[in-house]
Amino acid sequence: MSELRFPLNKDTTRKIIHLDMDAFYASVEERDRPELRGQPLVIARHPKETGGKGVVTTANYEARKYGIHSAMSAQKAYELCPSANFIQGDLTYYKEISAQIHDIFHRYTDMVEPLAFDEAYLDVTTNKYEIKSAIKVARLIQLDIWQELHLTCSAGVSYNKFIAKLASDYEKPRGLTVILPDQAEIFLKSLPIEKFHGVGKKTVPRMHELAIFTGEDLFKWSEMALIQEFGKMGYELFRKVRGIHDAPVNPNRERKSIGRENTYTKPLISENQVTLQLRELSSKVAETLKKTQKHGQTVVLKVRYDDYETVTRRRTLTEYLASAEAIYFQALLIWEEFFEMERGIRLLGVTVTNLAPQTYEPISLDLRYK
Repeated sequence: MSELRFPLNKDTTRKIIHLDMDAFYASVEERDRPELRGQPLVIARHPKETGGKGVVTTANYEARKYGIHSAMSAQKAYELCPSANFIQGDLTYYKEISAQIHDIFHRYTDMVEPLAFDEAYLDVTTNKYEIKSAIKVARLIQLDIWQELHLTCSAGVSYNKFIAKLASDYEKPRGLTVILPDQAEIFLKSLPIEKFHGVGKKTVPRMHELAIFTGEDLFKWSEMALIQEFGKMGYELFRKVRGIHDAPVNPNRERKSIGRENTYTKPLISENQVTLQLRELSSKVAETLKKTQKHGQTVVLKVRYDDYETVTRRRTLTEYLASAEAIYFQALLIWEEFFEMERGIRLLGVTVTNLAPQTYEPISLDLRYK
């Protein structure tokens, strides 16, 4: 049986920059509180204040030397570095600074695709200053961010999004890595297979079983063999390891969420009150998801205590959810894992993010002969 063949067209005409802020939340805190500089800093409530609960949002580079990283439990971070400074952080404040950063991006081009508060793709093939060099544009943006906000970022410059993102992570902090078209294949072959987008924790062991440890190992596999082993991801990896990834920068990329929250003049003081409110909020979110024909993978629970301390925690799933019962179940799990009735609660909010359109809904057909 002959192997499937697809045309391989490598578009090298575009100039793409991926910009990624360096330890963004931690860097903001260090900027505002210079006494923290040079010390391990973890953005999370101190586990001594929470009974060992909580998760690390991010950590500065000093803390990372101890093995601390985002999504690690705060308790584990404390065990790795008891002398670290723990700060809860202020998401609203970080979002305001993120908006200022994105304003700087838009000075140069409106072809900006935000990925998060702290990173974005920019297509500067044509730009507002008519600068021919993407490297120069990247340096100017880094300079503007430093001079105006006293924060640093790392940049990757290449001809497609996939390689630009890999490049921005190659040298951090304050890095600028450029991968030209004739350098791409050598660069990609040198990477560990874990660096390839789409190769997650569950896929890595299978890759290793097949003796695929690097990009060079991946390059040796035929297109058909990769498709047989990994399906659509195999099709994409066959191209990516050859430097082919033609997805355009999408300035209209949606980062929407659907949520509902209630503020209580009389604070909630019992678990029963909380669970009843979570069920009600989840039902309202599900109604809106149904109307907009969306479903999502992440459930976010927001809690504001009667002393006005606000805490948000989230759970991201592999599958999508949209029903009131599924949302409520996940919100309840977050509550039980991260929160307790230590104080009265003035606000509760339930949000579903990482949305996608519900393109179809499976139905059951009764195929029995009648």
